[in-house]
Amino acid sequence: MASWSEFAADEPRLADGIRHLMQQYGPGFGYLATVRADGGPRVHPVSPVITDEGLFCFVVDSPKRRDLERDGRYALHSFPPEDSDDEAYVAGHARPVTDQARVARLAEIGRAAPQVDWRLFEFTVDVAMLARRGDAGTVRPGEATGRPAVQVWLDPGAAGAAATTTDAASTAPGGGAVGVPDRRSALDGRGAHRAAA
Repeated sequence: MASWSEFAADEPRLADGIRHLMQQYGPGFGYLATVRADGGPRVHPVSPVITDEGLFCFVVDSPKRRDLERDGRYALHSFPPEDSDDEAYVAGHARPVTDQARVARLAEIGRAAPQVDWRLFEFTVDVAMLARRGDAGTVRPGEATGRPAVQVWLDPGAAGAAATTTDAASTAPGGGAVGVPDRRSALDGRGAHRAAA
């Protein structure tokens, strides 16, 4: 399981693009998907905190927090931009942060209210995806938008990395066609995978 910092060191331009979309409105905004006790999905809006040391989220006492405490699997998707159909997605595992100095430092950065019952989680990155579709204003209603340029990064240490590439790309919200790009480069030894369609 790679930390955000490890992912960003391996693929800095991709990490910057994802960070930009997650923080496009100032504070972080995204949709967090968790796994319910019955195995079904649950989706909530959240405010992720991305720093040089990692990807974090303060989660209040809620069903999504209980999901993360029971089964740490998560997926995080960016809010849609106003001027394009670009999207960013990361998935991996959430783990509680127990170092109180780190919690305090991140609470200050994330402006987490001290009187609220929240818990800080760090999100590892097993897969990261960025889809660029260009400006929405350049396409007239009824015209085909073409296929997006997609970049996917896989943690080389994650189990089932090859299967995750297909799953992440083919199930990308709003982009069912991105799973089988026309051209794709081989997965290099560090885990970077780029596809331009």
